[in-house]
Amino acid sequence: MPDIQIDWGELLESIGIMALKFLVVYIAFILVKKFGNRIIESTFDRYIQKNSMSAGRGKTLKGLTQNVFTYVLFFIFIVTVLQTVFNIQATPILAGAGVVGLAVGFGAQGLVSDVVTGFFMLLEKQVDVGDYITVGAFSGIVEEVGLRTTQIRGFDGTLHYVPNRDITSLSNHSRGNMRALVDISISYNDDIDRAIQVLQETCDRIARENENIVEGPNVLGVQTLGASEVVIRIIGKCKNGEQFAVERNIKKALKEALDANGIEIPFPHQVLIQRNEGQSGVERG
Repeated sequence: MPDIQIDWGELLESIGIMALKFLVVYIAFILVKKFGNRIIESTFDRYIQKNSMSAGRGKTLKGLTQNVFTYVLFFIFIVTVLQTVFNIQATPILAGAGVVGLAVGFGAQGLVSDVVTGFFMLLEKQVDVGDYITVGAFSGIVEEVGLRTTQIRGFDGTLHYVPNRDITSLSNHSRGNMRALVDISISYNDDIDRAIQVLQETCDRIARENENIVEGPNVLGVQTLGASEVVIRIIGKCKNGEQFAVERNIKKALKEALDANGIEIPFPHQVLIQRNEGQSGVERG
């Protein structure tokens, strides 16, 4: 076999030139990506201010546009690296992409389904960034709607990545006014009509003080007759996203009102029976 002579100097020089070209292309990719994302962000911010588009909708479309821009830019980066750094013409590769795409198309059905589902979700305005939604077993605030996945931040802080094709049913809790519902218990020994009057007066005061309340809250009446308590239901409507804070405010105010009027909020009682030799006693606590 003939000896293969390797010119290490020339080889190292070629590797150095290729590395330099790659570094230049990579830096250009980072700069273009950063500059392009800034342009997209500023464009959408100005559009939101000048038009009636909601902030959540604007964030959704802005994130999706940046997502698409990144995918396209990454594709251009790969083609540029092949042609500039490795001197490989990308035209034959792109020409054969149709055949390759047909071959792998059956394996990429999930990806296509993700993109199509995400497109129709945005087209039908089913969800926007900042919405409180429930998808399957996940509930939380939408942080991003992408081409492949929707990111949902759970109330415990967990970020859930849900593939768009798995979103077969979606409940959006951020459309329109929300309901604030509070059930409060009183003792069987208390006057129900007087308790309802006290609760309603307190609700009227809360409605005047809390600007997040849209309608009510109103005392509906007796909801349940429990084992040791009478449950009275209060219901109202409030601004979207404020229902939990409004419910906490109502509960606090109702508890203070009942205490001030001597109306008992019952707690579970236990009956303890002790049997001794020839005696039996009953203790209540």
